[in-house]
Amino acid sequence: MTKRDYYEVLGVSRNASGEEIKKAYRRLALKYHPDRNPGDAVAEEKFKVAAEAYEILSDPPKKATYDRYGHAGLKTAGFEGFGAFHDPFDLFRSFMGGFGFEDLFGTGQRPSSIRGDDLRYDLEITFKEAAFGAKREISFPRMDRCGECGGSGAAPGTGFSDCPACGGSGSVTSSVLFFKITNICEQCYGRGRVLEKPCGSCRGEGRLRKKRKISLEIPPGIDTGARLRISGEGDAGFRGGSPGDLYVVVLVKKSALFERRGKGLFIEVPVGFPLAALGGKIDVPTIAGMDNLEIPPGTQSGEVFVMRGKGMPGLDGRGRGDQHVMIIVETPRKLGEKHAELLRQLACIEDESAHPRKQSFAKKTKKFFGGRWR
Repeated sequence: MTKRDYYEVLGVSRNASGEEIKKAYRRLALKYHPDRNPGDAVAEEKFKVAAEAYEILSDPPKKATYDRYGHAGLKTAGFEGFGAFHDPFDLFRSFMGGFGFEDLFGTGQRPSSIRGDDLRYDLEITFKEAAFGAKREISFPRMDRCGECGGSGAAPGTGFSDCPACGGSGSVTSSVLFFKITNICEQCYGRGRVLEKPCGSCRGEGRLRKKRKISLEIPPGIDTGARLRISGEGDAGFRGGSPGDLYVVVLVKKSALFERRGKGLFIEVPVGFPLAALGGKIDVPTIAGMDNLEIPPGTQSGEVFVMRGKGMPGLDGRGRGDQHVMIIVETPRKLGEKHAELLRQLACIEDESAHPRKQSFAKKTKKFFGGRWR
């Protein structure tokens, strides 16, 4: 999928100042934040794309690379792909001074814990690994629970207390003329509780970005595009919330021998003219090793033979596919004198009836030229 221009995403010119870029991101982030658009997948995607654009254009080295080389340059420089961009919600919280949308624009008291975000990891495996399964170790960055505060965000020995400004309600009421107006509390941002003292390691977030390494089991028969879900291996939740999940998206490298279509495998096997004419056994590669295939006399180039149960295993464990073998009759390019002499003798004694396709072609050609062809 082609990525949109980051300047176009934010709606700013290519010579926009840092402040203009910042304002444009703020406007889009508040407009498309999932908490303001619950259940709207399009809005959530726009929120994430805006965060990605802002992260690149607000960082001078990344912006310089993008301005000169575009998306391809970012990828080459390692600024694109899994783990290159921050989590869009973490970026938003950082941008807004450590608070999320629900903190800043909610009404009433808000829950202190939020589920962690899901993560994606793109994994390239070999054709053999896809056929037989494998164990792989992968490492990736994620938000882990802070070890110092245990994920609470509070410094050791401290905790939470009722907000002194709103008394723990999360909102304050003021009178304007004859009206009473209730607004979110500006001190606790609607939570009703405040940290007595933020943790020194995570600054009250309850989480820290760390490198995570896990062992992954790849099942036999997996194909490109398959997603493996590893529960609980995504970002840690905010303030004690449950962790998200990790989704591993698989890409299988192409094989030099086989073409894969689902569980079926396709292979071309070259044979010489004498074997094709006389028939016999040929050695055929399969994913389990070399195997024999009997071809009948008179086998033509392009004929396909099926080897049952020699294809890829089913991902659901229900048997194997078939292997389809296409015979390619190869004409020798260089002939020795003895070989050439034998072929000349064969040509002299060759029976035209042994070549029905050649005879059919001659009849069609003669008919086309009105019988005047010879």
